[in-house]
Amino acid sequence: MSAVLAKEAAGASKPQASSSIAAVLLGTGVVGGAFLKLLNTPAASSIRLVGAANSRRQQTQAEQLADRSLREKLKSHGDVRNDAALLGALDANDATVKVIIDATASTALAQCHADWLARGYHVVTANKSLAGGDLPGWRALQAALANGGRYGDSATVGAGLPVISTLRRLRHCGDALLTLEGVFSGSLSYLFNQYDGSQPFSALLRRARELGYTEPDPRSDLSGEDVARKLLILARCAGFALRPDEVEVESLVPASLRGVDVETFLARLEELDEPLATRYAEAKARGGALRFLARLNQRGRARVGLVEVPANHPATRLYGTDNQFALSTTRYNTQPLVIQGPGAGPEVTAQALLGDVLALA
Repeated sequence: MSAVLAKEAAGASKPQASSSIAAVLLGTGVVGGAFLKLLNTPAASSIRLVGAANSRRQQTQAEQLADRSLREKLKSHGDVRNDAALLGALDANDATVKVIIDATASTALAQCHADWLARGYHVVTANKSLAGGDLPGWRALQAALANGGRYGDSATVGAGLPVISTLRRLRHCGDALLTLEGVFSGSLSYLFNQYDGSQPFSALLRRARELGYTEPDPRSDLSGEDVARKLLILARCAGFALRPDEVEVESLVPASLRGVDVETFLARLEELDEPLATRYAEAKARGGALRFLARLNQRGRARVGLVEVPANHPATRLYGTDNQFALSTTRYNTQPLVIQGPGAGPEVTAQALLGDVLALA
């Protein structure tokens, strides 16, 4: 702890002495709501929530923030969203650690991360738009980290599975990534774990949407763009300065359905069936299976898309919404290091956010 922080800690007022972390939560949707529930557990006792906001309203009053129905109340009550006021609430608190938690998917909000870090705040996020976006944004993020702020991004890939931390640790120890392959999408994992030709893909997709495994607009999953962002994040953590246009992305959405509105797309899901049924039948005839994989090799070539894999491929042994990351490195070269587990869900994603926040103390 620096001398300045030590002095602040020593001079903290008694009402706030037990809370070493002051936090503002941006986004009270599914993941943000799960995070709010975790704040009411003993594990989060060192965190003081000083502000919370959805896309339209915010709350900075202590009594309201402590209300267990905060998420619901923010839908109709609270001040008009004002990020300057939220940051002011952080500044007014004398906690030793001040963190902004971004539980949204907002690209505009992600563009603020580097500025917040440069201003001395820590940032913890589930938002992939900056770290998995354009290369200049990634570089701005790295430059901002030189100011001493810390960036908690465990929740951006694998819903908190320890893949980012493992990659960084290996690289720090002088190891180098040779290949990376895996299933990075919980929704696409579920779809192709279940798809066996006995029912149309469209029926399975509708069921996955009803279960909450896909985004409200399933094209967000089927396009492969979300998987591509995750692959970019991991590639950059491993030392590959890739641009988004250097990732080859295969979309499962036919060109005729990419520009229509959500309702029209959902009404025409059967147009997905024939192409996928044909590919499934061809793979089955050769004794293989279909899986939506992300791949990166040591030359920096990256691809995301549907792949025919042999029946004994590790990705054929996944269950439900499992993610899988197989890392081959200069030291893990005989057998890959495999990280596998639930890669989707608000509770595990919120836990990843909480873990990153607690690591700041």
